[in-house]
Amino acid sequence: MKLPFDQTRRRRIYLLRHAEAAYISADGKRAEDSRVVELTDQGRREAEDMAALLKSVAFDRAICSGLLRTVETANIVLGPRKLQLETIPALEEIRGGDAVARADISPPDLAYMMFRAGQPNARFAGGEAFIDFARRVVGAFNTVVAEQNWETLLMVCHGGVNRAILTEVTGAGLRAFGAFEQDSCCLNVIDADCCLDGGAVERWILRAVNATANDPIKDTRRLLTLEGMAKRLADASAAEKQ
Repeated sequence: MKLPFDQTRRRRIYLLRHAEAAYISADGKRAEDSRVVELTDQGRREAEDMAALLKSVAFDRAICSGLLRTVETANIVLGPRKLQLETIPALEEIRGGDAVARADISPPDLAYMMFRAGQPNARFAGGEAFIDFARRVVGAFNTVVAEQNWETLLMVCHGGVNRAILTEVTGAGLRAFGAFEQDSCCLNVIDADCCLDGGAVERWILRAVNATANDPIKDTRRLLTLEGMAKRLADASAAEKQ
């Protein structure tokens, strides 16, 4: 929409995190390659609930990272819409280290590593540096925003990716990275007021953060995503030692 008080138009981004994925098996084992994990049955229900919430939205462009869990979520949310789903690999999740690097990470370190993103030389699980990750994601995001071929955009990404985007549009920086919790299949709504002569962003408006269709008041969600993962891994390790 064209705004009444300056030469800008307001464009909307529906930024989702993918639905629950099978990172950890029923017996507490971590998936060998998180890049290829599928949604769980619960995740598919979450995506269906989000699809119902967004059924009236007239998306004119849809993007995901290309990893299976984002493709599955996006296709469920898009439903019968005749819209090509694009993939942008630069929007893939932050990359952890190898098995050796991960072996030295304690459950508390895993649970709260997002809160250390703003520290000098901080890395995710011994892998990608947070600052390099943020540059990768924000660069890809800004490229999409600069393109003038959409008004209402669906982006289905990852928890870390969404955090990087949210810290960018709010100006909060990596020190706020951990504060932007992203529950499975959550929705963030961002408006970009773009200049008519060139498309530069004049202002960002954050309309919603971490909204979940199946639990809007977060009554059943008290643990952080990484807290829950760390607890399941710790519980499985303790059970093996008994």
